[in-house]
Amino acid sequence: MTVLPVPATRPANPRFSSGPCAKIPNYTLDLLADAPLGRSHRAGVGKTKLKQAIDLTREILGVPAGYRIGIVPGSDTGAVELAMWSLLGARPVEMLAWESFGEGWVTDAVKQLKLDAVVKKAPYGQIVDLATVDFDRDVVFTWNGTTSGVRVANGDAIPADRQGLTICDATSAAFAMDLPWDKLDVVTFSWQKVLGGEGAHGMLILSPRAVERLESYTPAWPLPKIFRLTKGGKLIEGIFEGETINTPSMLAVEDYLVSLHWAKAIGGLPALIARAEANAQAVWSFCETRPWIANLAVDAATASTTSVCLKFTDARITDGAAFAKAVAKRLEKEGVALDVGAYRDAPPGLRIWCGSTVELADVQALLPWIEWAFAAEIAALPKVA
Repeated sequence: MTVLPVPATRPANPRFSSGPCAKIPNYTLDLLADAPLGRSHRAGVGKTKLKQAIDLTREILGVPAGYRIGIVPGSDTGAVELAMWSLLGARPVEMLAWESFGEGWVTDAVKQLKLDAVVKKAPYGQIVDLATVDFDRDVVFTWNGTTSGVRVANGDAIPADRQGLTICDATSAAFAMDLPWDKLDVVTFSWQKVLGGEGAHGMLILSPRAVERLESYTPAWPLPKIFRLTKGGKLIEGIFEGETINTPSMLAVEDYLVSLHWAKAIGGLPALIARAEANAQAVWSFCETRPWIANLAVDAATASTTSVCLKFTDARITDGAAFAKAVAKRLEKEGVALDVGAYRDAPPGLRIWCGSTVELADVQALLPWIEWAFAAEIAALPKVA
């Protein structure tokens, strides 16, 4: 393959990181001018902002009435840990993992909480066969594998009459995928993914069944203060009205509100989903017409529309990790794609964030650069005698 000419068009925004992700289009810091800086989050203005963030989250995601939505510390990780530490142990547990973060939840359940959990794993690019899962157990899983480029296609395999709770890490799915709320008892995500918000804050959404568990079950292990959702056997309702467990950043709250207002203005969840799907389809179509690159996802039905993971398939590549890093480095040096290397625990390749804040024109402009960088790195490989 000969070295290709440098593409004529560059992405206007080269930020394709899978978290923190690209800000909303036309973002400027001036949009944060209404942030109540220097004010207590417990003052009226602070509570109002936090409640507004919760209400807009409910409206855009279509969270049913009766489900509680809370802002919790520690990003998505904090939200998942809070749910696991507070809810697990009441009945048998099944842990599902198809990427690094799911593996982390398995470690926490088995080695930290020391639960005798059934563990089911799938290799990168695949998900566990949900038809084999016993949903009469409490089941913990990721909806979208941020590091593996695969997602749950739908909630059809989850029975409506399940006895266990479904605890779903949806951090790179919420706002870009249609989540079946009637099949999910706990949903977590962070602001830094699909809406391009800032880190450190997590969202915890609880179904009435999850609330019932919280009010009727006390775990055998101690709970740190930032994990406590009940007092005297009753849910602390204030947490789900904007009275956060610890001090949030009002600047980050304002940033999240800006993203939520943008999402509502462009058409809400259907528009957000359509943007992510169009971005992902552009990458998929590119891969389908090139024999040297492929989607890491084995089954198109479970291919992620946000964290699109790619692998190089050219037989001339003998060191996949080194080659993929060289391509990503070349793209970054040109200023056309930042942070697109595969996750450190994932198979070598590229990871292109296609979430709802990314513009389709930027994805389309990036793709010729990937081909250019690939050709340049192939040309640089040692010649075989």
